[in-house]
Amino acid sequence: MNLRYAFVTCALVLPVYAQIDPFGSSDAGPALLTRGQAPAAMATPQIDLRPFVEVDGIYDTGLAGVILNNQGQLAEAAAGGVEIAGGISGVHSWKHSTIGLDYRGTFRDYTQQTYYDGTDQSLLLGITHQISKHVSLALRESAGMFSRDANLLGLPQTVPFDPSSSYIPTTDFFDNRTIYGSTQADLTIQKSTRLSFNFGGDGFLARRRSTALYGTTGGAARGDLQYRATRRITLGAGYTYTHFDFTGVFSGTDVHTAVGSYAVRITEQTEFTAYAGAQRAETKFVQTVPVDPVVAALIGAGPENVVIHGIDWSPTANARLSRTVQNGVFYVAGGRTVTPGNGLFLTSKMTSVMAGYAYTGLRRWSFNSEVTAGLGKSIGNVIGDYNTYAGTITVSRRIGGAWSTITSFSARYYNSSDFTNYNRTIYTARVGIGFSPGDVPLRVW
Repeated sequence: MNLRYAFVTCALVLPVYAQIDPFGSSDAGPALLTRGQAPAAMATPQIDLRPFVEVDGIYDTGLAGVILNNQGQLAEAAAGGVEIAGGISGVHSWKHSTIGLDYRGTFRDYTQQTYYDGTDQSLLLGITHQISKHVSLALRESAGMFSRDANLLGLPQTVPFDPSSSYIPTTDFFDNRTIYGSTQADLTIQKSTRLSFNFGGDGFLARRRSTALYGTTGGAARGDLQYRATRRITLGAGYTYTHFDFTGVFSGTDVHTAVGSYAVRITEQTEFTAYAGAQRAETKFVQTVPVDPVVAALIGAGPENVVIHGIDWSPTANARLSRTVQNGVFYVAGGRTVTPGNGLFLTSKMTSVMAGYAYTGLRRWSFNSEVTAGLGKSIGNVIGDYNTYAGTITVSRRIGGAWSTITSFSARYYNSSDFTNYNRTIYTARVGIGFSPGDVPLRVW
């Protein structure tokens, strides 16, 4: 699952009622990472809903299902083919409500290795509604399915939240069908122009086609308070209770998280937001324990199942520094938290780092890049470390009218010092042409 979960994520609205637009304004305070907000300086009142379609030639290496070859190693393959993609993104605002949407769907067909043909879908949807002068409701939806986990999250311009604060799988190992979804709802009460309270709940799940891999079902309840100390600085504190279970195995985890938060708008374009605290993870799972052959022969007993119960205290933190420029945004972020793992490993402590830059030119160019590193340590079914390093770059250039060329390349490296068969590198390349009506080049986030 997501290597950058924010277990204390809350409302999409800004902490001052006078700035009620969830996409921010020039007088708004800094975005709050504890509430999952995208950088306030990225604010835009309206981006028209804009469709796109593209056709790409593709080449992927390291294609691997949950299967071994005759040498007992992971069976991998490389293949080229064609991919057709389409979607829609944009923002629409009414007097008391705002909707931000980012959807993309693809169909992939390989000339060989047709077992890996398939469809990928991803949806990000943010809805905010001002119920009254001091009360607002926010809803975040993240859903999709994929076979190859090669699309990094970034900061989409058309949704008012940071996708890394949602429950999106980002470290899956196999090219195996994964379906995920999460709903996050928040009620924010603006007690005064400085003080606000938020109460929220989450529900999330992940399912994987292979019965050898584990799915996850979970939920969270949370609350926080934020105090606007100055025009540029906001201080706060929050608590979250999270529970998740796994399919295919008797195992579950309860996580209690308490944090303090700090956010500052250094300039109109530059923000820093962070939180830090402690987490208590209580995990239970069934483990099969072998019985000595002599004892088994004497009493006729075989391997026994025992319930393992563990409690782990660890620090948690998350931080993001962002600078918004006229047509793009730079960002660096990092954090440490407890996650449900990736379907192969269960409950894990995950440390993550990411950096990126997105740019949409006014005339011809659109550009997006991101690098991430996720360092995980399983504390559930199997004890050990597993790491994921990834990077992607996508460039679009308008060639005439609504048509643009698209070039994309990504690489991902899986590594573990405890499980040598986990080490592998995969590459993905795309070259194609896209169509999207509008006055700016095709957006590629």
